[in-house]
Amino acid sequence: MIEFDDVTFAYSGAEPTLRDVSFTVADGDLCVVVGLTGTGKSTLLGLVNGLVPHFTGGRLTGRVRVAGRSTHHERPRDLADLVGYVGQNPLHGFVTDRVEDEIAYGMEQLGLPPATMRKRVEETLDLMNIVALRDRPLADLSGGQQQRVAIASVLAAQPRILVLDEPTSALDPNAAADVLAAITTLVHEVGLTVVLAEHRLERVLHYADTVAWVRTDGTVEYGRPGDVLAGCDVVPPLAELARALRWPGVPTSVRDARRLVQCDAITVSAPPPKALPTAPVGLSVRGLTVDYGRLRAVDGVSLDFAAGTTTGLMGRNGAGKSSLLWAVQGGVPSTGEVDAAGVDPRRLRPADARRAVALVPQTASDLLYLPTVSAELARADAESSAAPGTALGQLRLLGADLPLDADPHDLSEGQRLALVLAIQLTASPSVVCLDEPTRGLDYDMKHRLRDIVAQLVAAGQTVIISTHDVEFAAAATDRLVVMADGEIIADGPTRQVATSSPSFAPQVSKVFAPVPVLTAAEASR
Repeated sequence: MIEFDDVTFAYSGAEPTLRDVSFTVADGDLCVVVGLTGTGKSTLLGLVNGLVPHFTGGRLTGRVRVAGRSTHHERPRDLADLVGYVGQNPLHGFVTDRVEDEIAYGMEQLGLPPATMRKRVEETLDLMNIVALRDRPLADLSGGQQQRVAIASVLAAQPRILVLDEPTSALDPNAAADVLAAITTLVHEVGLTVVLAEHRLERVLHYADTVAWVRTDGTVEYGRPGDVLAGCDVVPPLAELARALRWPGVPTSVRDARRLVQCDAITVSAPPPKALPTAPVGLSVRGLTVDYGRLRAVDGVSLDFAAGTTTGLMGRNGAGKSSLLWAVQGGVPSTGEVDAAGVDPRRLRPADARRAVALVPQTASDLLYLPTVSAELARADAESSAAPGTALGQLRLLGADLPLDADPHDLSEGQRLALVLAIQLTASPSVVCLDEPTRGLDYDMKHRLRDIVAQLVAAGQTVIISTHDVEFAAAATDRLVVMADGEIIADGPTRQVATSSPSFAPQVSKVFAPVPVLTAAEASR
């Protein structure tokens, strides 16, 4: 169905991103594209429908064919009836204002009859479980809801090939499972061919028929998931566990890993529990409430966060996690009390509020608008009344060596996150809030982010992380707070909360359940 024949591609004026790539994705297969950030996964996906090179420019040699049609000779619009594509940022791809209109738009462009369009809209709303969103403005949806609508708008046109770039990055664990289950149903029941790139491999590997590993040199290894991952530089939790326990292959599901544990009679024990510090309190909220018109996003939440600790905020999309962080920072109107090291940031000038609470939003690039990295760093120094070079020093402390003359929007997700975090830390805030910081990060970058969080905690700062990444939360947080419908439904030590819920449990804990271990490092002791 999809054939790469000796493909090499280079962007204008750059070294080749992909080199000598040859493989074939069979009709009805689900292929997962893996690789470190910046190796060319999105470029590989763009070649499937012709976005690369028709939209991006660059030099392509070799041949890419989909269902016998050459992407070199046919533009993306010519392949729209065959290939559906959803990029990393759904909001950038929307062309209407309302959910139902967006789902219908692609079919309108294909000239489908109104009766057919109406039927498919209803079917797709049900398939993606977004019926309740049909009349909602797209701009008012959470990141995860926007992601589901973007996938729905492509599926409604019923393409034979679906290309997805980070399809679950903004979804909570249950929503991600629902979306992937729906896509997998189409693969097995309808014969849809799917190619997707994903950093959270623990979510998708058990669905995959094949894996395409994009190496750092631009070459691609293609094969069965367990075989490719055995030598891959991308190490998801089960691969990390396999290496720790010296298994010859990599299991791709919790079930397979549990069987290996039972076969090898492996026993583990969890570390002894430790009490969470409760003082000194770095941040306190009392009766915090956020309303958007008639929608109550945060409903009278009261919490204390100890200084020198990391708390994870979890819950389904739309539970109120981001609204809680923005309210604490003062970015959205709220009622109730907020005390961050003795001050209420909502009542301070922006420059002073920055010293109390720093917030890195879901899309870090939203805070970047100057033409170069150096300009952004200089602006951070000026706005924080810090000595020149302070922001650059923060960036280097974070372990990021960025080209100072680079355009921030040309950086990778991980590099942009490091830059924004350095800018926010320039003001030496007592509270640091991170909203979905692992979105778009590979496992190596997540390890580095975990080290950065540990540095902040060691310095006595209060860190709050809103995340759907259960693996990162298990390794990086001391405490988990779970929200639903704007309220707190669970609060306790990470080990206790994570291992008591199948939705928020990391893979390793599922493998060794009921023993409450969280990471492969604990299992290897």
